[in-house]
Amino acid sequence: MSDNQSWNSSGSEEDVEPRDESGHLVGVVDLSGVLSKWTNYIHGWQDRWVVLKNNTLSYYKSQDETEYGCRGSLWLSKAVITPHEFDECRLDISVNDSVWYLRAQDPEHRHQWIDSIELHRADSGYGSESSLRRHGSMLSLTSATSGFSATSTSSFKKGHSLKEKLAEMETFRDILCRQVDTLQKYFDSCSDAVSKDELQRDKIVEDDEDDFPNTRTDGDFLHNNNNGSKEKLFQSLSPKGINGIDFKGEAITFKATTAGILATLSHCIDLMVKREDSWQKRVDKEMEKRRRIEDGYKSALNELKKKSHFGGPDYEEGPNSLINEDEFFDAVEAALDRHDKIEEQSHTDKTRIQRSSPVPPGDVYSSTGTHRFADKVEEMVQNHMTYSLQDVGGDANWQLVVEEGEMKVYRREVEENGIVLDPLKATHSVKGVTGHEICHYFWDTTYRNDWETTIESFNVVETLSDNAAIVYQTHKRVWPASQRDVLYLSAMRKIVANNENDPDTWLVCNFSVDHDDAQPSNKCVRAKINIGMICQTLVSPPEGDKEISRDNILCKITYVANVNPGGWAPASVLRAVAKREYPKFLKRFTSYVQDKTAGKPILF
Repeated sequence: MSDNQSWNSSGSEEDVEPRDESGHLVGVVDLSGVLSKWTNYIHGWQDRWVVLKNNTLSYYKSQDETEYGCRGSLWLSKAVITPHEFDECRLDISVNDSVWYLRAQDPEHRHQWIDSIELHRADSGYGSESSLRRHGSMLSLTSATSGFSATSTSSFKKGHSLKEKLAEMETFRDILCRQVDTLQKYFDSCSDAVSKDELQRDKIVEDDEDDFPNTRTDGDFLHNNNNGSKEKLFQSLSPKGINGIDFKGEAITFKATTAGILATLSHCIDLMVKREDSWQKRVDKEMEKRRRIEDGYKSALNELKKKSHFGGPDYEEGPNSLINEDEFFDAVEAALDRHDKIEEQSHTDKTRIQRSSPVPPGDVYSSTGTHRFADKVEEMVQNHMTYSLQDVGGDANWQLVVEEGEMKVYRREVEENGIVLDPLKATHSVKGVTGHEICHYFWDTTYRNDWETTIESFNVVETLSDNAAIVYQTHKRVWPASQRDVLYLSAMRKIVANNENDPDTWLVCNFSVDHDDAQPSNKCVRAKINIGMICQTLVSPPEGDKEISRDNILCKITYVANVNPGGWAPASVLRAVAKREYPKFLKRFTSYVQDKTAGKPILF
């Protein structure tokens, strides 16, 4: 049998992988496209142009920059591709201590990328199952043709009895071969003797017929040497050449030899069974030792990954986050403190910038308008006027969480599918400003960045009317929480009092909507909001004939917020952040309005 034939017999035809003329596996194709790549905990996921070619995965900032060189690449021969357990769009690729976190736009694209990468790895000769089978077959073939393997040779070092029995088997074999030869000679001689006897007998019969007795005249029969013929017959039947072989003794010896062989074989089998049990115990011990070492290795590797890749996407918010609740809270609080310091440094620069926008006449805000969301805006306004202004004293579900001077913040704990949806309600009184002024600076996006410190960017997607617009804004990321964005309709209204003794009410309502020009993306988690800023101006009569000044006005503010964060985060963290940030926001905003209106005509 030739080497090729031996090779083909050691494995099935399925082990031979089809390849094209260039030597590559059939089905291996280059792949390129946009994937989201985890950059760092500040910038999070960013779209990158990724190219899979020649067993190398490279990425560029965009497709237009491919001619300037890649920003990073991975040689995939020894890469480990891990589809994420919970995120159906994500795959992690690691080579040693380098890890790329990637996200496809949908699960189908993720499967396409994984299949292509695996094909490239198989084409390189590493990691494929068929490659391992081929190497194993060659190893088995070599072992089979090299006599005893190292393992089997070492297993006989202590088995002297087994070696002796094998030597006995060699001796029995020689004895048996000699006995078989002797018996075969005996049988051949017997066969030759029988053949010669038959020939002699036939010849004697013929001679007897020729020597038939003749009749003499006296009536007597004449015979020709009858005694000599009988002697020839008996002499020819004697087994010449085999008288020296003791057939009975040889048969007994042959039987004893075969019995000795069977006994020795039985003993060898017993020894091998005992040796197999001994080796099995050793193998079990080695397997257990290997399992413990592998568990220790995995544990050490996980610890190393925690240290090396702390801040990766596995440490983001979510029910399967690797970071525990206390660490999550500490990280959020530290990030918020950093944001506060940055805002304090930039606050002076912001106050120096004098911004102004024309204030439309009050009657503009008296109606909803005629845009496509007009009915929804009117519904939200009426809900706020009906429910948001209700006193919280009689509702036991509202809990007072913060009280600082005139400001009180209440919370009602609500959870849905494990997500915290606590409604918040705050009441406050601010001197020297009117409800119109408070709502104007809260609604007008011209001043948004002056007082809102949590926004990273925003833009007006569509202006519906003079008092309504659709706004998209992204909030600064507070690691390890994911970055949030919000798309909402913001409308400002004036509700004229039915009784002339009651103050008019100014209201800004912000509620989430959908818009084709601001679709959700995988960069941010889309939050849902329903917020109302409701203000009423109280005027105390001035002394004497003096004109009304800012000292005579007081604005009562009711602020309500219903926020769905859009994703899971520890309930304790969300509630602690809300308790900390909402009072700071109200104080910061109302102080900003007081500074902006100081010395200016009162806007009722």
